[in-house]
Amino acid sequence: MPFEGAKDFPQLGISLFVLGPGEPIGLYHWEANQEDFLVLSGEALLLVEGEERPLRQWDFVHCPVGTKHIILGAGAERCVVLAVGAREDQEGPWGGYSVGELALRHGAGVEEETSDAEQAYARFPDSVSVPYRDGWLPD
Repeated sequence: MPFEGAKDFPQLGISLFVLGPGEPIGLYHWEANQEDFLVLSGEALLLVEGEERPLRQWDFVHCPVGTKHIILGAGAERCVVLAVGAREDQEGPWGGYSVGELALRHGAGVEEETSDAEQAYARFPDSVSVPYRDGWLPD
C-alpha cells in the first residue's frame, strides 16, 4: 500500500554518514535545534564542549540546543553514524560554527566564529558530483 500522507517532513532532518578514520561529519558547531546521533557500526570520536568522548557501535548521543559538537570516524575501519535533528522554524540563526582548540587539532574546526557555511567551509574544495560506476565504491 503506497504512503498517502505528506512525503516530506520539514521538522525532521535525517542523515546517514560513513566516515573513515579521522574524517569528520562536518565542522564543530552548535544548532538552535536539538540533534541526536547513533553509531551503527565501527568507532567514532565525539568532540563536545571542548572534550573528547570515544564512541562505539550502539552508542547514542543527544545534543541539546546550543551544544557545541562534531563527530569524527575513529579506529582502523569506517564507521556509520545516523544523525537525526529537529528542523523547526526558529527566529535568529540556525546555529553557528564555533572556535575550539580541540576541533582545530582534529581538522574539524574554524578559526573564526561564524554562522555562514560558505565562510566556514571556504578552505575546502567544492564538492563534485560523479556518476556511480559498478565497482567504484569500496567494499
